[in-house]
Amino acid sequence: MEEQTFRRWTSGRVKGIPNQPAPQVLEHVFGYTARQLLSPPSELPSATPGSPEPTLNESDLAMTARDAAAHAGDAASLSVPDMTLDQLDDDVMTLARDYNRTSPIEVYRRAKELLNSAQTLLERTQVPRQRTRGYLVAGQSASLLSAICFDLGSLPAAVSLSRTAALYGQVIEHGPLQAYAHGALAFLVFWDGRPSESVRLVRTAQQFGGLGDTARTRLSVIEGRAYGHLGIQPAAEHAIHHSDEQRTDGRDELHDDIGGEFGFPSERVAMSNATTYLLLRDAEGAAEAAESALRLVGTKPDAQRPLLISAQASIDLARARLLRGELEGTHAALEPVFSIPTEWRGAGILERMAAVRSGLCHPDFSGAAEVRTLGERIEEFGAAATAHPLGASAPLAIES
Repeated sequence: MEEQTFRRWTSGRVKGIPNQPAPQVLEHVFGYTARQLLSPPSELPSATPGSPEPTLNESDLAMTARDAAAHAGDAASLSVPDMTLDQLDDDVMTLARDYNRTSPIEVYRRAKELLNSAQTLLERTQVPRQRTRGYLVAGQSASLLSAICFDLGSLPAAVSLSRTAALYGQVIEHGPLQAYAHGALAFLVFWDGRPSESVRLVRTAQQFGGLGDTARTRLSVIEGRAYGHLGIQPAAEHAIHHSDEQRTDGRDELHDDIGGEFGFPSERVAMSNATTYLLLRDAEGAAEAAESALRLVGTKPDAQRPLLISAQASIDLARARLLRGELEGTHAALEPVFSIPTEWRGAGILERMAAVRSGLCHPDFSGAAEVRTLGERIEEFGAAATAHPLGASAPLAIES
């Protein structure tokens, strides 16, 4: 008997009786009439004492084995070459490390391609090891997209992409990716005017396993900024000091091994802490931290200097000097910032410059010609930028 015939019989699709000698064979083997055997199951008589028990034959066993083998074969075919994953890993690392030296538009394009590639790969493979790697690349790509969307002025998109990264990390239980994504969310929500929520997210991020010193330093810096928004000076200063004390030599594969935008080097720590000091109206602390950031950037070869960190530290130094009433020093600190190409003038830079412009309106500076000139240059700087301000609530992130 052909397998196709057997399946047609057992599926209940036979409307008549098969040709001889099939009926006699069926009746002899199973003990029922051919019509009973080929009727729907509800029409079969219940077994009675002495009736032959249904039996399995070699054909049943062989078909079960073939079905199982076919299913396994289909699953085995749903895989991708490991070298494809290796290339995605390399591409993520390269983009993360080049982030601060690549124009925002180019970062966005490359990160989007990486996320699409990772998602396509996940649709093509059922190998658990490969799916874990695919979800990790997807989460890393979403994180980079979140960062660049923030720089380009889209806070809602940045928040959504950080949540996406956190979910990818949750799927594979990857502590560093989840911590990074929650830290990014903590950063983004105080730009949205919710510093208390920021503190909660930092506390959640700190509980994930497998974090190295860099991850914990980053979270302490973000925590300090959140407390700065809340005006809780002791807690903010404690977080700042704690960010300089992570010295356990612990590492993780995201913040340390890949690094770049996922890292948090000393110059970035100093620049970020300068902003927190400004929230606390501590001009001396802000100036010292900003100058430290610029010194650290200056020790790097020209090709490796992070333009965004340097620019933001310069603006924070200008703001610290403005708090001290030093107009000439403010202008000098901003001078290198004015030469930044328009596509690099991201939201963080624009909002900081807006804070300087606002500070120039203080009554102490009224009537000064240099104030009017500097204010006009700042307005022209912002008008030519590719990115856009993040909205009415955004200045909370950089102003006290």
